[in-house]
Amino acid sequence: MRALAGLAALFWAGASAAETACRLALVLALDVSSSVDPGEYDLQRLGLAAALDAPDVRAAILQGAPGAVALSVFEWSGYGQQNLQLDWTVLDSPAAIDTAVSALADMQRSHDDFPTSMGPALAYGAQLLQNGPACTRRVIDVSVYGVNNYRYGPAEAYRHFPFSDVTVNGLVILGDQPDVRAYYASEVLYGPGAFLITANGFEDFEAAMTRKLYREINDVMLGLASGSEPKG
Repeated sequence: MRALAGLAALFWAGASAAETACRLALVLALDVSSSVDPGEYDLQRLGLAAALDAPDVRAAILQGAPGAVALSVFEWSGYGQQNLQLDWTVLDSPAAIDTAVSALADMQRSHDDFPTSMGPALAYGAQLLQNGPACTRRVIDVSVYGVNNYRYGPAEAYRHFPFSDVTVNGLVILGDQPDVRAYYASEVLYGPGAFLITANGFEDFEAAMTRKLYREINDVMLGLASGSEPKG
């Protein structure tokens, strides 16, 4: 009987570990290059916090597939201008989500006078994932307002940094660069099921981010309808 009891204890311990395993490590990268003015930055900052706090997104995190969601957020602009705003946080309770939402809403902009260096931003995201929790899926989600215009680009990042089993999705904010969506779809999307969401200006950022988070957290694949051709 003692042996059976021991086996039962091991079984339930294994089941508990499976239930609490990490299903998604998600890195959010926010563009704070010089083309983003202070008002647009606030729309991005508050829009991200509101999207994470949206009822459908909260439900997807807490009531979706088994396993937790781990989140990390950083800002990026120039070659060496990447700033971690939210270190790895496991969103395994309403209180944990509340804490992350509050931290994002209170972010202070790290830089405002540097160009758009997307390759180094992707490299930084890959290294964050390397140092993060072991999760079934690993995703970098880059919000961007323009194309790469300084130092190396996405192709070099994918060639020289650890992107095995990593998916790179994106949110393109449409503005005065009409080619940014095509550039992102051809050069930045990476990995199985990668997809792209567009926002019609910073005023649409919150709604677009809400759609994207919901889709990423639920691992919804919608074919090629939203520029989601697999890359890599």
